[in-house]
Amino acid sequence: MRRIRAFEDAAEIASQGGVAAWGLSASAKPALVRGPLHLSTGQEAVAAGVCINLRREDLLTSTHRGHGHTLAKGAVAATMMCELFGRSSGYNKGKGGSMHIADFSVGMLGANGVVAAGIPIATGAAHALKLRKQANLVACFFGDGAANRGPFLEGLNWAQVYHLPVLFVCEDNRISATTPTATMTAGEGVSARAQALGLPAIKVDGNDARAVDETAARLIAEIRAGQGPRLLHAVTYRFKGHVSVDPGTYRDPLEVEAAKRNDPLLIAQRQLLAMGATQAGIDAIDQAALAEIRDALEVAEAAPWPLAADAYQDIMTTGAGVWQ
Repeated sequence: MRRIRAFEDAAEIASQGGVAAWGLSASAKPALVRGPLHLSTGQEAVAAGVCINLRREDLLTSTHRGHGHTLAKGAVAATMMCELFGRSSGYNKGKGGSMHIADFSVGMLGANGVVAAGIPIATGAAHALKLRKQANLVACFFGDGAANRGPFLEGLNWAQVYHLPVLFVCEDNRISATTPTATMTAGEGVSARAQALGLPAIKVDGNDARAVDETAARLIAEIRAGQGPRLLHAVTYRFKGHVSVDPGTYRDPLEVEAAKRNDPLLIAQRQLLAMGATQAGIDAIDQAALAEIRDALEVAEAAPWPLAADAYQDIMTTGAGVWQ
């Protein structure tokens, strides 16, 4: 969780043109990340609590806000940062950027800039696993706004009809871009819609990593036992605006202040101290995470840009179906 927060903070600063606080060279160019980023700051407990229960061979689909999911699934922070910087050593050779990071080596099938698009991708991947008789499962992250789009019904229905090994995870941060989700969602929401399809769903405090972990572990065990798909409805809060250069002034400042008092990192810290951990130990974790991300920034800053000719690589020729 601390690694995710550190990564998001650094990426946010880089997208705004500032890097001095992270120790990068004075010669670093402004806006090392070209264009805004969709940050998951405040939602770290969902990614960490779910992914700690996944195996490396399990698959995952993400959203446009997918840095945390990617890190939690096992991706390398420096390679991710290179991708955000548009460098050739990034996961997608600098061509995908923040919203399209993928790392098949750890089962991360990709982030996605289209709201709800990861749901049918995850469902299709789960169907493939079943047809191949593989023991793995798919974790599918999506936001509360995605529940109001067609792929939500189509994907959940297909998964339930065909009894597929997929865990749907609604990362409910209660706002769809700049609009509170509750104002445009009829009925009782995500969990009720899943249950209407006969798909078991559990709602959990998405800021409590231990609660997410325990609930995800239970649901994943049921999926691995062949009991079909499940849905985890994790209620959390996004601390930042829709994108990294959005101040989020459409939100009530008192609401944001109250949410930050329920910061998942603070909750985890209190739990760790109650379990016998020391503040020094927690501080060491913090410092290690900051050092790792500082190194990732330095690697990304020094990494080479793609060559112009690379624009013609990793593409499919029209009609021929041949990858170049």
